Amino acid sequence: MGDFLERDTVIVVLGPEGKKAFASYFKEHKLEFRGCPDPKHEILRLYGQQVKLFRLGRMPAQVLIDKQGVVRYAHYGLSMRDIPSTEEMMELIEEISAQ
Repeated sequence: MGDFLERDTVIVVLGPEGKKAFASYFKEHKLEFRGCPDPKHEILRLYGQQVKLFRLGRMPAQVLIDKQGVVRYAHYGLSMRDIPSTEEMMELIEEISAQ
């Protein structure tokens, strides 16, 4: 988490649960990120994240948004194995910051 903070980056996790279940999950797992419940999929639609019922819900997505609110990078995965590594995300953050 410190590496992201050093790069002035905030991680926000969206979840399909309702507010209480989402807060309980964050508390139970002692997550340090910011979180936002999105049970009606309103936020995910704004960023093009897909829901596939045959794959048990939301498909993984990573979106980098700059301080002006512009999407600078988006990756939509086919499974949890298909997501960028932390190192890849750090490199992208560095590139965006340098521009």
